Amino acid sequence: MLKVNKIKVCYGQAIAISDVSIEVKQGEVVAVIGSNGAGKTTLVNTISGLIHPESGTIEYKEERIDNLPAHEILKKGITQVPEGRKLFGKLTVYENLRIGAYLLESDERINQILEEVYNMFPILKERKNQLAETMSGGEQQMLAIARSLMSDPELIIFDEPSLGLMPILVKQVSEKIKQMADKGYTILLIEQNIQEALKLANRAYVIQTGNTILSGDCKDLCNSDLVKKAYLGL
Repeated sequence: MLKVNKIKVCYGQAIAISDVSIEVKQGEVVAVIGSNGAGKTTLVNTISGLIHPESGTIEYKEERIDNLPAHEILKKGITQVPEGRKLFGKLTVYENLRIGAYLLESDERINQILEEVYNMFPILKERKNQLAETMSGGEQQMLAIARSLMSDPELIIFDEPSLGLMPILVKQVSEKIKQMADKGYTILLIEQNIQEALKLANRAYVIQTGNTILSGDCKDLCNSDLVKKAYLGL
């Protein structure tokens, strides 16, 4: 479904990603793990069209998308749950959800997705008239995930969904991601929480200083000496 091939991404003269390649097949949960500054968020923003690579290619369903603007990539079925949630704090839960559906033209389809979202996140239906900024961190993360679903995506990219959350809330977010995978969504999970990512994903890639250095099934990576020493503290 998604193929990132040897991309290089720069901010001015600074190289953020020098050589990253990943693949995501339909229906998979694929994790990208690595420490701060490894290039994970740059990868997310490049796939989403917020940044364009200097070289290399990105294909979605065998069509190149690396030069498309972000809204065209969203139209094709790729959405992002951004790091830090980036909600519209002065707007209500309902208004944030409707903004997530701004590219959809059918009111009937929007209402259908809204009901599906409310079924998955009942707390959001209860709080639909509440301002987003007055919600707890865990509730805000649920709203950010729900907003991403409103665009009717096929591929969802999560950028550090557990960041800043208490362990009990991390577990709740992980359960929602698993629930979405069970519903057939394809998921690319970018995480610093290595243990949680390897539990959720089918396969994973390890990125270090802008390079893909390791990939494989999560069970195999859990037994990798590099992963054990560098990321799991074993």
